[in-house]
Amino acid sequence: MERVVIIGAGQGGFQAAASLRQEGFDGEILLIGDEQGLPYQRPPLSKAYLKGGTVQALSLRPDSFFETHKIELRMGCWVRAIDRANARVEIDGEQIAYDHLIIATGARNLRPQIAGLEHSVGLRTLHDASAIKASLVNGVRVGVIGGGFIGLEFAAVARELGHSVTVAEAAPRLMARAVSEPMSARFADKHREKGTEIILGDAVAEIDSAGFTLASGRHVDTDLTLLAVGVVPNVELAELAGLHVDNGIVVDEMLVTSDPAISALGDCAAFPDPVTGRSIRLESVQAATDHARLIGRRIAKGADAPYRAVPWFWSAQADWKLQIAGLAGPADTAEELADGTVLRFCGSRITAVETINNAKVHMTARKGMASGVPLTRQKFDVTPAEVLV
Repeated sequence: MERVVIIGAGQGGFQAAASLRQEGFDGEILLIGDEQGLPYQRPPLSKAYLKGGTVQALSLRPDSFFETHKIELRMGCWVRAIDRANARVEIDGEQIAYDHLIIATGARNLRPQIAGLEHSVGLRTLHDASAIKASLVNGVRVGVIGGGFIGLEFAAVARELGHSVTVAEAAPRLMARAVSEPMSARFADKHREKGTEIILGDAVAEIDSAGFTLASGRHVDTDLTLLAVGVVPNVELAELAGLHVDNGIVVDEMLVTSDPAISALGDCAAFPDPVTGRSIRLESVQAATDHARLIGRRIAKGADAPYRAVPWFWSAQADWKLQIAGLAGPADTAEELADGTVLRFCGSRITAVETINNAKVHMTARKGMASGVPLTRQKFDVTPAEVLV
């Protein structure tokens, strides 16, 4: 194989390029990104960067890395089309051939049908974070629409910097898609103890220049309103090229799309869950990195092992680090242990383990899940608490 083209220079796209070289691929690698500058880390944007971090600290690697490893960067470019018939991509009128194409286009912020969206800001890119960082001065009133990871991470930082913060979540609990009810309740208490107002079960009806109005009729006064209600995968390019798309670019267990010359990874890829077989899409740096490593091995060495990585997630909020090993379904039950660990169950099988500031238990869970043997309650030698449904 002579040339691999990677569309998307986020964590997954970068890792794909790096893994190709690590696995011995000696052909051309072209990494295309739509933002200017070197590929950078996104997770710190809602945390350390807002508290005084630098742009330099965000970079995944310096210029010299790409030069040394002969990875060509084309930053600030937008791929207009994929010509599958001729195995080419179009960048601003230029046609670039590929032998294999990797789509790592990620996701973008969801912008729901709420009047006055122009009065809110998003947090997805370095440009977004830099603008927000410049606004967090002199004790501003901060409003956060959305009680997921990004919204709560930002809320915690804003409180730490001395700003008043109100979080409005339409669902009846925080982080409802990601964690159990007991874990949601603990984090709601934590944020309230830090002085953040948490409003649950009251959707935002309208945003204006002075704040936002809830469905209940209450107006929340803000100087800065962050909209953090989730993301949508960037699949339009793949869809225009005729690839199979269904809540992401559909790939098989080897992360190959409906075109064998094209792979997809990260937030934009819908792949079969190794445990259940159902199609899932993970919004996780860890998943994107694991996807990239598998694709790198497959292209460079012809490796045919299917994707089997254990999903895991984390979020830093105030002085708590939430870590989740595994992937629970919405109907899975929850059992809270004496040490604060929460086990999620589908029948007798543990599907996820949630911890706060407990790396030992988190790693035990990940290792157990990676063994291929179903993880059961007996692995956790703590007196069972009441099972919560």
